[in-house]
Amino acid sequence: MSVRFQIVIDCREPRRLVQFWSAAIHYRPEPPPPGYAGWREYWRSLGVAEEELKDVTSPESIDDPKGEGPRIWFHGVPESKAVKNRLHFDVRASGSRDLPLATRKGQVEAEVTRLLALGAVRLETLYEEGDDHYAVAMADPEGNEFDVN
Repeated sequence: MSVRFQIVIDCREPRRLVQFWSAAIHYRPEPPPPGYAGWREYWRSLGVAEEELKDVTSPESIDDPKGEGPRIWFHGVPESKAVKNRLHFDVRASGSRDLPLATRKGQVEAEVTRLLALGAVRLETLYEEGDDHYAVAMADPEGNEFDVN
């Protein structure tokens, strides 16, 4: 039996990453549960202490509007990212492996251009002559690495 899970990303500015990643992967900012004006009110209703809510932004998570992918929660923390990610996203933009490499490369570069406009940073091109794989390493606005392939 499969289980449901969410991905949690520690960050300094949850609202900023909600905006970036919802646009990047076509998710939506997750609305608070029905009956609550915002996430702060929801957490208060569960008994979370006020001092723990001082940095809560709304929204602080995104979800798949189709209900197929995992929820992603951006957990506000005081420290900045300090080391390379141990886990990263692969944004699949190249299409089927049946397509010619030139076509896949063009689709990857088009997605890279779109993500740059959203605030991502291009880190390096992951390609060597003769390979049948083309990808670009990038970073989100807080420096979390991900690949577009």
